[in-house]
Amino acid sequence: MNFRTGMPGVLVAFGLAVCASSAGAETHASAVTATMAPVASGAEHADAALMQAPEGFRWRITKLAWSDSDERAFGEFVAAIGNSNCRTYDECLKGPWNIYRASDPKGMFFYADCADLPYALRAYFAWKNGLPFSYVSGVAPVGRSRDLRYSRYGNYAVRRSDVVPQAEGAFPNARAVLTAINNFVSTAMYRFAPERTRGALFDFYPVKLQKGSIRPGTVIYDPNGHVAVVYSVDDEGRIRFIDSHPDNSLTRGSYGKRFVRASPPMGAGFKNWRPMKLAGARQGADGTWIGGRVVPAADAELADWSDEQFHGTESPRPSHWSAAAFVHQGARLDYYDYVRQAVAGHEVAYDPIVETRAMVRELCDDLYYRAISVDIAVKAGLHRRPQPPRLPDNIYGTSGDWETYSTPSRDARLKASFAELRDQVVRFIAMAEAGDPKLDYAGADLAGDLKAAYAQEAGACKVAYVASDGSERVLSFDEARRRVFDFSFDPHHCPELRWGARAQAELATCPDGNDKHAWYDAQQRLRNQTERTYDARMGFSLADLEARAPGSGRDAPPDTDVMDALHATAGLAENPLQAAEADLEAVPDGEPEPLLRDSVAPEDRAFDAGFEGATGYDVVDE
Repeated sequence: MNFRTGMPGVLVAFGLAVCASSAGAETHASAVTATMAPVASGAEHADAALMQAPEGFRWRITKLAWSDSDERAFGEFVAAIGNSNCRTYDECLKGPWNIYRASDPKGMFFYADCADLPYALRAYFAWKNGLPFSYVSGVAPVGRSRDLRYSRYGNYAVRRSDVVPQAEGAFPNARAVLTAINNFVSTAMYRFAPERTRGALFDFYPVKLQKGSIRPGTVIYDPNGHVAVVYSVDDEGRIRFIDSHPDNSLTRGSYGKRFVRASPPMGAGFKNWRPMKLAGARQGADGTWIGGRVVPAADAELADWSDEQFHGTESPRPSHWSAAAFVHQGARLDYYDYVRQAVAGHEVAYDPIVETRAMVRELCDDLYYRAISVDIAVKAGLHRRPQPPRLPDNIYGTSGDWETYSTPSRDARLKASFAELRDQVVRFIAMAEAGDPKLDYAGADLAGDLKAAYAQEAGACKVAYVASDGSERVLSFDEARRRVFDFSFDPHHCPELRWGARAQAELATCPDGNDKHAWYDAQQRLRNQTERTYDARMGFSLADLEARAPGSGRDAPPDTDVMDALHATAGLAENPLQAAEADLEAVPDGEPEPLLRDSVAPEDRAFDAGFEGATGYDVVDE
């Protein structure tokens, strides 16, 4: 494989594999030929072009194309990992749920953050099954962009790398391929419009929202800079996913409003892998295939290719993507409700008790995952370092130790999920009052039953963290909910502040001095927001934060109190649906509406407000 590029006149994207964090490097290839030496997963350096593949690492291609049975087997491979209890990507590939682990050479270490994960899983499976593999290794922005992961008009592919032996016995080194994925893949590889107008084919295609098309192995792209892989879709249309993080931890969750919709060029939503075939190859003496090129399936060959996620289900299409209508059996639905109905393949009725219990359990899991992440940062000693004089240029999209050990994006998704839980129980009450047939509830006191279900599940959830003195502190679910907007995302803070401690008894073990406490207090407005503003220039000093500089957050967080919302249901207006909608949209005076901001990617908000001046760049005519 050749990891060198030189493509005059385009902007080529390289960079360490990142997820809503480290910035992908950009360079003008016309001015310099960029070379990146692969960095192997075990932290050793290797020149892939010079390495001879040892026996255990040889990638032998025994099949010319991915068959339907290969695609099903890939889905089963992903599902087994998702349904396991593995907590890191390395553990996932070394555990009994990976049926190929026995053939791995000893000493391998597997790494993937969120952008790497789909590629790492697909490449590993292809290696073990003798399948052809190719991936996009360079992208350029449509127009101009400071950061290819957040290009306003999306990206196009300028380079593909094929995993193909060029001579008999010269097998590609699978370890070098996995290393290259870590180095070259970023979330920029998922940010593209549904219809290709220039460049090479991307590795994925937008898929129709229907039963069977959203399946284990399907990728979910959040244009705020996160990627997940579907591992389960149940009969009620619930979509479960796995995602990985810069610290190599692997977490699980359910699809919902944490994954935003955005304009078509940003490419948000569900994507499937393009099946690949090896063309022009010849068969060697050992029966393996040599040479040729890997050809991804074109859009016209894909039966479930669809752009309905972007433009809706109705004709004619709306003039703007945000006005897209999603209609199921004659009823216009919220996009997220439509997704669930469509992938279930039948009329789904919501059992409010079951749904509420599931959301609380999932939030409990998210708190547990956060505890693991914070503990990793503490063990790395980040909290013992001095507070830097400024925050990164953008706390959500950066590099280095901040990318690996901070939690602003993870915390934003957690906070949004707590707010969504409250919004959902309010919605269930409104549906009941309106006699909505999509609500599956036969009791006489929905508010009371929801209170009981919430209290039971919340009472069963405890989250523990290790304090600065090594002692264990335990928080209840409701205490964590009350503190969630006090959780520090800053890895330089003590564990107590990372978990939002305010009481002096709990803070007594925190060694942080006045400077760090001042930074913690000044970051409160940033913690109050659930939206991830990747387009904003931050780099705030302590004085900037204390002066409430533009872009430094919100004065107050959204409401997450489920019990308070249920106690208030007796005061619903005569039209309960209208009252619930007003309740969901209520925000402090002068503040942006959080659900609207979370449903539109930041660059598109700037575009809607007027492109020039929003980023300081002019549009390049294409």
